[in-house]
Amino acid sequence: MLLMVLPGALWFLFFSYLPMLGTVIAFKQYRFHRDGFWASIVNSKWVGWDNFKFLFSTNDAFVITRNTLLYNLAFIFIGLVLSVLLAIVLSEIVNKRLAKIYQTGMFLPYFLSWVIVGYFAFSFLSSERGLLNQVFKGLGMDPIQWYADPKYWPFIIILVYLWKAVGYNSVVYLAAIMGIDRSLYEAAMIDGANKWQQIRRITVPMLAPIITIMTLLAVGKIFYADFGLFYQVPRNSGSLYAVTNVIDTYVYRGLKTTGEIGMSTAAGLYQSIVGFTLVMTSNYIVRKFDKDNALF
Repeated sequence: MLLMVLPGALWFLFFSYLPMLGTVIAFKQYRFHRDGFWASIVNSKWVGWDNFKFLFSTNDAFVITRNTLLYNLAFIFIGLVLSVLLAIVLSEIVNKRLAKIYQTGMFLPYFLSWVIVGYFAFSFLSSERGLLNQVFKGLGMDPIQWYADPKYWPFIIILVYLWKAVGYNSVVYLAAIMGIDRSLYEAAMIDGANKWQQIRRITVPMLAPIITIMTLLAVGKIFYADFGLFYQVPRNSGSLYAVTNVIDTYVYRGLKTTGEIGMSTAAGLYQSIVGFTLVMTSNYIVRKFDKDNALF
């Protein structure tokens, strides 16, 4: 049985635990050395907290932190509601073959790269040939400069993310629904419960543990942003930075400009520490109310 665990343990060892040694780069002015990677770390100048100051020393610090947090909160809570709702709807479809077709169609967007999704969005939003502007012109309305007007983009970003992610996330909840004892529903039907009452009194309470776990895991990544979503879909338009610039894209642009690997490492370490703290705090709060629903 332990041999079955070995591949996963080795994966975590090589790709999660050993790389932690590289976090020392966050405190150094990393410079390449001819003798290799470790020699580069040893010989690089120690700069302490200077790399972390990059994230907070500019006027953009508040903007990127606000955008990262608010978008992720929207993704977590709106995505949770839609994923659970979609899973419940799919589980209630009588024709299971048709349900699998729907499930596959909603699952496919997850496998598309953000580059492809960015071009899909551009085909709708292009100021000259975009589908939406063509419709507006046909209706006698003025076209909208989508990639120059930031007020629309919070809704576009959230909509695109949900289109891509909800189908995939619903699979977890659908699997949990399939594992619910069917005798519970039969007993509820005998007692006269309608379909809505069965969902409210049986399905949702039985999903509560997996909903809690998935939410806790999502909270741990609340300071991480999907780089492809915020860079590829808005097409790196400078006019939209106020609503599309997040920590990951800010660090990437700074890395392109300055070439400071230490700064990028500092941002990653900062995100990891905040994520760890949030998971531990959220898990502690959950344990106060229900130990069985906590991660540990």
